[in-house]
Order: sequence, then C-alpha cells, then structure tokens
Amino acid sequence: MRIVQTDFSTLMQNYQLEWRRHPKHQVRPGNGYQNGSPYPWILPRANWEDGLYPGIRSNGMHPLTTYLGKHIHAHTGCNNLKSSWTHCANLYFIFGQSDEGRALLAGFLREHVSPMIHSVDELYLEYAESEDSSLHPSRLLGESGGSRGSGQTSPDLAFHVNGRQGLLLIENKLTEHSFYRCSARAKTGSDERPANPAPERCENMPALLADHYAQCHQCLWGRKYWDILRPVINDQAMKALKYCPASNAGYQLFRQQALAEGIAQSGRYEMVYSCVALDDRNTKLKNCLHRTGITDLESGWSALFNGKSRFKVFTHQQWIHWVKTRGNLSIWQSWLTYVCDRYGY
Repeated sequence: MRIVQTDFSTLMQNYQLEWRRHPKHQVRPGNGYQNGSPYPWILPRANWEDGLYPGIRSNGMHPLTTYLGKHIHAHTGCNNLKSSWTHCANLYFIFGQSDEGRALLAGFLREHVSPMIHSVDELYLEYAESEDSSLHPSRLLGESGGSRGSGQTSPDLAFHVNGRQGLLLIENKLTEHSFYRCSARAKTGSDERPANPAPERCENMPALLADHYAQCHQCLWGRKYWDILRPVINDQAMKALKYCPASNAGYQLFRQQALAEGIAQSGRYEMVYSCVALDDRNTKLKNCLHRTGITDLESGWSALFNGKSRFKVFTHQQWIHWVKTRGNLSIWQSWLTYVCDRYGY
C-alpha cells in the first residue's frame, strides 16, 4: 500500500493502524497513552520494541537498547507508531553496525550530501560531543541541564566520516508539520527561564540583526545560538524574512545550524554538515517555512548563512532506493521488506 499526500500525518496514522492489525507483524494488544488518553497507534510503553525492526530489538543481532545504555534517552514518544525517533532507528541504525552497511551509507551520502565523503566511520543516535569538551551543547550553545535525547540540541542521527575528519548532523522527520516554534516566544515562564515580555520582537529582523542581545529572548536564557550564527549571517537574505527563522517553524533547524557552525568554527573537523532527512510525501513539512519567507527548504535555508558549515536535505525515499539498487539484497532484503511494509515505501 502506498500513501498519497493529503494530510500526511493522518494518512500515516491510518496506515500504521492497518500495519498493526496484520497478524504477521505480531504486535501485542493494548493501547498506549498520550496526554492522558489512549490511542490505538500508540503501543503500551512496555511494548515499544514491537515497533522496531526485529534486527535491532533486544533479542536481535544489534540491540538498540544496548547502544542507548544509561546515557542516551529514547524519545518519550518512541512507542508511537508514527514516532520519527523510532523511524530514524528503523531506517538507519542497522547500517552503522557493519562494514557493508557503513560502505552503503558512505556511497549514499557521497551522492546526496557531499562528493567529498569517502567513508562512514561511525553512526550515532542523539549525537553530542563529549561532556568535557568545549563543543558539548552545554558549553557551546549554553544549554544547561540537558542530556543526549532530552533538553539539549542532540541531532537524531550523526555520522563521523572520512577517518573521523568530517561530521554530519541530521534531523530526522516523519509526520511532523514543522521544525517547531521557538521555546522563548512563550508568555509564561519560570525562575530559570523567565517569560518573554515582547515576543513581537521576533518579527523585527533589522532590529534583531542590529542587536540580538536586546531582541532575542533566548539570549536572556543564556543561549548562544545568535552569538555563533550572527557573524556568518547573510544580512540581505535574513532581512528579507518576515520573522526570525527560528520563531515559528524553524527552531530545530536554527539550533542545529548553530551547533554545526560552532563545531565547524572550532577547526576540529575538516567538514561539518547540518542535514535534514524527511519523507518526500510530507509536503507540509517541506513548506513549513513559507510564511517566514523561505519557499524552498534547502536553498532557502542555505542562503541565510555564509559560514563553514553547510546545509543539505535528503529524503528517506532516496535512501530506500539506494539500498534497493546499490545494496546486497541477500543482506538487506529482510530490512527492505520490513521498512517498506512499516512505512509504505
């Protein structure tokens, strides 16, 4: 069954219900909860692995739970059959666990991200530099109190490439409608994060570019996103926007761009990319920055910055096609069958 775009989130929800009902997938009964209400597309929390590719379940060859250990947090919604976090693990994790998988990833990334990528050395979920490093999000971005997967900018997926001389940071999306609204626009707050008294400041791009300390409430919270990005901003492109690109639908992109640029400026790597992996059927996500003034996600976002880091977008469909046409099907056929059944690819 193929999913045709109208409201992609609703269609994927219905598709997941159909997938769950099929006996061959052996999904245990019972509904999980979201905001206090049960939903059939959410699994009971204890059964969240029923939504994982069998090869990365706890009894599989490459258990995801072993990788996560005590220091990486699975997203709270990982038991949702529409979870982009679980989707990311299902589509990419297994390929980081073998020489054959890493070689396949390297070829794909060379084609769709940069021709300078020659090897994939390691795959990460919820990536962060080491806690004692100046490049850890707590120091680089001013994001205190978080951890990998919770309360800090830790990209869903990352790769060390070219003998660990390159780094790719990737935000993985499935049914989301946007990259979310900036958290500092809220009119309610706490002692640690006081409320924003004037969120309309986000709509004054000339003033924001002239003095981001006075205009951006994230600066009051100690966040350093603008500190990192302001020196590399294309003023002409940024002034053409109706809002700060983080304000309404680009918050995650802005944070990941700041992380990538801060790491790139350090000189630790020869190449740093901030990427988005998305579903080609999700037109709402692809167009979510239209009101801000960005009509094409890749070219429009890239035009805002002239720094050392680069920005690229690729689709999950491109990855599936790559494995189908370039991979050894004797190795990857069971994975292909699973993900195509699971997500309608």
